[in-house]
Amino acid sequence: MLVNTKEMLEKARKEGYAVGHFNINNLEWTKAILESAQENNSPVILGVSEGAAKYMGGYKTIVGMINGMLEGLNISVPVAVHLDHGSFDGAQKAMEAGFKSVMFDGSHYSIEENIAKTVEIINLANKQNITVEAEVGSIGGEEDGVSGTGEVASPDECKQIANLGVTMLAAGIGNIHGRYPDNWAGLDFDVLKDIQAITSGMPLVLHGGTGIPADMVKKSISLGVSKINVNTECQLVFAAATRKYIEAGKDLEGKGFDPRKLLGPGFKAIKAMVKEKMELFGSINKA
Repeated sequence: MLVNTKEMLEKARKEGYAVGHFNINNLEWTKAILESAQENNSPVILGVSEGAAKYMGGYKTIVGMINGMLEGLNISVPVAVHLDHGSFDGAQKAMEAGFKSVMFDGSHYSIEENIAKTVEIINLANKQNITVEAEVGSIGGEEDGVSGTGEVASPDECKQIANLGVTMLAAGIGNIHGRYPDNWAGLDFDVLKDIQAITSGMPLVLHGGTGIPADMVKKSISLGVSKINVNTECQLVFAAATRKYIEAGKDLEGKGFDPRKLLGPGFKAIKAMVKEKMELFGSINKA
């Protein structure tokens, strides 16, 4: 059964680890992540961007697929499906379809409008026991057309949004989506410390988890980060494994063109990457 993220993130915050949010793009992605979570006895968050939702046939299709897999694969660890970087309309549609957790990304609005729209989403979510993530200071890079330059959030603005009653807060601390450039300055831990202090123990979210050095990831967890988003790294290993299979001519051998065989190496690569991240985040055997 799908759950919201409140209990899993509060437990992570209290015990000093982070829950991985892994974006899904199709059936293989979803199955690989769920199997890895079950095998490693870890809670997990399946992230869905609005673009990925459209690609997969809509929010209802995604909820149906995940619920079917939870039953068919005998998944017993806590699993949440979470709208990633949702618009105001997208968050409402995801909730109507059965998502138990949504992110409303109002970071591109003024702080006043961000607050007003976040309050509306929270009011709708509270009626249905749905958890809400909000963002302050846009995250760098680009994800489904949502761009940011790696801003550092204002701790005071973080407090204003946290006080509205959100479950978790994504604050920009110099992190970006996608690959990190060679001249990346790193995470701003001084700001993260200030945000942690001013938001009174609220679970914090680190977007752009791909490519952040392990020591920085561990330090961010020690400073209150309880949810870490991973997407690009899974895409990269999936693409590399698929490329290797085709370049080796495996698709030309027997029924190697069968999509179940063609996508097999990528599936295994995602499972391995998810396990690697769960080890780094400290969530193994925390279900």
